[in-house]
Amino acid sequence: MKEKIALIVDSMCDLPQEIIQRFAIKVLPAKIIYPGEEYADGVDIQPDEVYRRMPDEIPTTAMPTLHEISETFEQIRREGFTHVLALHISSGLSGTVEAVKMVARDFENLKIDVMDTKTLSMGTGWMVLDAARNIANGLCFERVVESLQSIQPKVEVYYIIETLEYLRRGGRIGRVAGMLGQFLHIKPIISVDREGNYFTYCKARGRLKSIDKLVEIVENKVKEKPIKLAILNGGASREFEKLVERLRQLPNIKELVTSDISPALGVHTGPGLLGISFYEV
Repeated sequence: MKEKIALIVDSMCDLPQEIIQRFAIKVLPAKIIYPGEEYADGVDIQPDEVYRRMPDEIPTTAMPTLHEISETFEQIRREGFTHVLALHISSGLSGTVEAVKMVARDFENLKIDVMDTKTLSMGTGWMVLDAARNIANGLCFERVVESLQSIQPKVEVYYIIETLEYLRRGGRIGRVAGMLGQFLHIKPIISVDREGNYFTYCKARGRLKSIDKLVEIVENKVKEKPIKLAILNGGASREFEKLVERLRQLPNIKELVTSDISPALGVHTGPGLLGISFYEV
């Protein structure tokens, strides 16, 4: 029987909606929870509203429920898919991937591969986009998975934030805090390690220098090899536009994607995030 491959992601992959729709990707939204209110990430609530309500109202987040995950698999089965590829945010940052693996065991008549991408945002997004294109081009399931396994170690993510307070509140601070020192004007450039946990990649003195450092990281990469680059905005629109203009001029960028980070990620960073994610091609 001919393979029909479905692609599942969570809302924290930060792919632009146009790409999600073009490839008919199934999205499991995380939850944004205020007292007495619950929203589906990126569906019922957008990042700007989350930032606008800060710092007076700081919601919590939750991963998709087991019931919602099961419903998505049921829909996929009804639509006649034979294979499912599920790509999710790092297990070091969310329990989503483990929840999907648990539910997948109940669907023995589907061939399901659940991948911990060990990253987040467009780090995951680049892998999803590669899989979506390969599925659209008719590659078999095995080849789609092989391509992902070759990309995963190459994907890099770096971002800067205005304050560490939101990471700290959400318990996501990890190895970032211990390397900072006490000076508020020292800004960390945060990355994700091979195990999918946050760490301080380097530090810069002040906001402008931290933005310069993001540019420098990309410049150092594109000197050597072509890359695919994503630039990410989390409530820093004016700086984001300037950063896009700066990076757009660089050579060797084979594809450029710009995107807002999801509300569920924005809860843990607060407004003022600028990020980049890329890999060599």
